[in-house]
Amino acid sequence: MRSRPAETFALSFAVTDDAVLGGRLKLLQPEHGHRAGHDAILLAAAAPNARHAIDLGAGVGTAGLALIARDAALSLTLVEIDPALADLARINADRNGYGARTQVVVADIERLARRGGPPELAAAGADLVIINPPFNDPARRKISPNPARRRAHAASDSEIEPWVRAADRLLGANGRLVLIHRPESLAAILAAIADRFGAAELIPVHPRAGAAAIRLIVRAAKGKRAPPVIRAGFMLADKEGRPTPEAEAVLRAAVPLDPA
Repeated sequence: MRSRPAETFALSFAVTDDAVLGGRLKLLQPEHGHRAGHDAILLAAAAPNARHAIDLGAGVGTAGLALIARDAALSLTLVEIDPALADLARINADRNGYGARTQVVVADIERLARRGGPPELAAAGADLVIINPPFNDPARRKISPNPARRRAHAASDSEIEPWVRAADRLLGANGRLVLIHRPESLAAILAAIADRFGAAELIPVHPRAGAAAIRLIVRAAKGKRAPPVIRAGFMLADKEGRPTPEAEAVLRAAVPLDPA
């Protein structure tokens, strides 16, 4: 990711001007606090093509906008609870030429597709929901003192279920859910999707060959009942620490995680 000081915008905090996907996607994001990383790009790369995609907890829009940059979504809704990050998501959509295909909704996920919730998001109106939720369980990991980073990263395993419930309400029949999380939360994830989603594909992400997985990508289909399967692991680097050709293709060349 390339980063440089950003031009002046009417914002109450400092931002940097970054580029991901080999420069295909430009992002303004806070200089301090939660910042885009590999997780968002991997999440987008693992998603199937969609007519209407929803990115829950979108932050500055990285994962959702990466879908459009990869020509994997025709239209996009970015849902973010933090108004300042939502403003950046709108700016980022416009700066990349995706404004006409993107709407940004400031909302708590618990209110989505419910009576009195945001009118922009109707029940069963999407065919893809992607989620990069907070997943640093305070019971297992030291949590950042920075409030923005804490909100973006910290949540107990039990808090995954509201995100999955929201996805269930938003997706139509056979809609697809794709999320990225920590491998140690697998049991909580499977419990959350049970009776809502099935045919789950589990894709471990390893920092290097021979190392334990540090992330888990989960893809599942609404209403399906097939048992989960474990796919081949994705390696970010080789044993010498060099990025693998597969990682370079996904993170820089916008290639899908598992191209057909």
